[in-house]
Amino acid sequence: MAAKFRRFRRIRRGWWSLVVLVVFSGLSLIAELLVNGRPLIVHDQGRWIFPTYGAIHTGREFGFDYDYEINYADLRARFAKSGDHGNWMLLPPVPYGPNDNCYPGQTFRPRPPDSAHWFGTDQLNRDILARLLYGYRSALLFSIGFVALTYFIGVSLGCAMAYWGGWFDLVGQRLLEVWSMVPFLFVVIILRSVIPPTPGWDLLELLVIVALFSWVGMSYYMRSVTYREKAREYVAAAQVLGAGAGRIVFRHILPNTLATLVTFIPFTVAAAVSSLTALDFLGFGLPPPTPSWGELLHQGTGNLNAPWIVSAAFTALSTTLILVTFVGEAVREAFDPKRHTIYQ
Repeated sequence: MAAKFRRFRRIRRGWWSLVVLVVFSGLSLIAELLVNGRPLIVHDQGRWIFPTYGAIHTGREFGFDYDYEINYADLRARFAKSGDHGNWMLLPPVPYGPNDNCYPGQTFRPRPPDSAHWFGTDQLNRDILARLLYGYRSALLFSIGFVALTYFIGVSLGCAMAYWGGWFDLVGQRLLEVWSMVPFLFVVIILRSVIPPTPGWDLLELLVIVALFSWVGMSYYMRSVTYREKAREYVAAAQVLGAGAGRIVFRHILPNTLATLVTFIPFTVAAAVSSLTALDFLGFGLPPPTPSWGELLHQGTGNLNAPWIVSAAFTALSTTLILVTFVGEAVREAFDPKRHTIYQ
């Protein structure tokens, strides 16, 4: 594995694409510290408050006459008006959340990029950069969960079908044939229409629905690979020594297929991001006002007089897919035994 990693690092395009993706992923995971309508630190009347990851503070706590969350723009204006330098707040580099109305009291319309909004605003006066960054985090979490679920179901069922064979394999093949004929898009649309999204669990619900119809290809592959590996001598030796089925599959067969499975991961991630974006574009993905790239693309197609909306979302999506593809090509080349095997 160390030799394969060194070969991967020598493929500069794939290596630097991975570095860029890791940096973007890290920034998205700490997005609240970079792009947020809440300040990082508030010092008010000797109190130190950290609103970013802390509890919600109401307006009445700061002397306003309402009990819902404080509008920190009003608090900042009061600090500036009072002239008391002991009261202050530290704002993130981009002081707008993904769902914040950047122009309260004004008409809802897209506004072009300027010094305050680097990528402009959408049709609801929301900052596009904020929605892009938080949308990237949704796509990242969705793709990680998608890979985990599809690999778990596909690898488990494929290995079991090939190892035990017989009637279990026959029944499993019929199940795969039937399941592969289910129209994925129609079923997802029906399920999303019948089952309303649960607040806080909408991403997980969508992930489960999409993953349930995306594991068939992995099962077919693992079935064929396990049949091949089961016929090798090391499996027969393990059986003679008294190893059980679980030990043979997880300690012997799976490690010998791991190199090939790794090469599929970047392309599976690209498929997950594309699926989420497509469902959001059609309106059957994450519910509003959840930030997503598909929702921005849908806005852009309806506001062609505001090209900065669709151009920002398309650039983010295409750049991510290109980087993931570069990583996938580099991983496949680094793990390809035909390229790095010397026959004597």
